[in-house]
Amino acid sequence: MLDFILNTLVYILAIYGIIEIVKTIYYIMQYTNLREDGIYIIIAAKNQEKGIEGVLRSVLFKIMYGKEEVIKKVILADLSSEDKTLKKLKNFKKENEYVTVSTWRKCKDIIDMIDDT
Repeated sequence: MLDFILNTLVYILAIYGIIEIVKTIYYIMQYTNLREDGIYIIIAAKNQEKGIEGVLRSVLFKIMYGKEEVIKKVILADLSSEDKTLKKLKNFKKENEYVTVSTWRKCKDIIDMIDDT
């Protein structure tokens, strides 16, 4: 009986590990193209519905009309805002191809996966 319980726990942990690997791959493929050379800008915001749009427009203006061709993507991470910051970020994403909106948890998971070798 103890053997059965231990084997069951091992299989459950193995399945959980596989699920976590699949989720990580999904996050990487969904939210970034980190395989490309270039610079990624991450902007984290919390409760900044009044000021976030001006900051984002300034950053994207430099990317689109400046000489910042090495910048590949702007990742906007919401830090569990209690105001309309997330809504503004999502609206901004609709207007700009350079932008990806994410939660801080997903963004942090992607950053943790980057090997700094």
